[in-house]
Amino acid sequence: MRIIAGSKRGMKLLSPKTEVSRPITDRVKESLYSVLYKYDLPKDKTVADVFSGVGSLGLEALSRGAKFVTFVEKDADIKAILERNIEKAGFVEQSKVIRGNAFRAGAPVGIEQGKYDLIFIDPPYARTKDVTADSPLAGLLTIVSEQLAPGGLVVVRTHKGCELMESYGVLEVIERRKWGTMIVTILQVVEK
Repeated sequence: MRIIAGSKRGMKLLSPKTEVSRPITDRVKESLYSVLYKYDLPKDKTVADVFSGVGSLGLEALSRGAKFVTFVEKDADIKAILERNIEKAGFVEQSKVIRGNAFRAGAPVGIEQGKYDLIFIDPPYARTKDVTADSPLAGLLTIVSEQLAPGGLVVVRTHKGCELMESYGVLEVIERRKWGTMIVTILQVVEK
């Protein structure tokens, strides 16, 4: 696993020796960022990487010019590897790491960076099997909709067998992409 573009292109990321995390492949990450470019993301934007693991999506955003990234990771051992990756990339000043349960807190907004222009939500597949209106994932989407800047996007990665509903509260699906064994869904607050 590596950073594939930008200022840290080619940097290998440290990863756990266990199968705890489910990293996104370089090919899919490149395809996802190609989609995000049409929305003028992530350059000069504030990003949250929720269920960040070792930080692949958020570090890619920083390498591609994001202004600031908040990483949210619950597992203490994975968080330690994430912090080493941030330090190795030289992004300590442009990032913050929060250890916590994302299903309860989403991506907490700090005074220093404000609300997010882009929020990645990449939970373990087992936690995305239920995508109904009263699921934990739906609750998380409600939380992050409050943490999203006007015009911001939420990107959710799920297994290909778990397609999100068309809307969750004020968030509506604006784009879906299927790559391999996963679906990437992009949501935005749509004014009615």
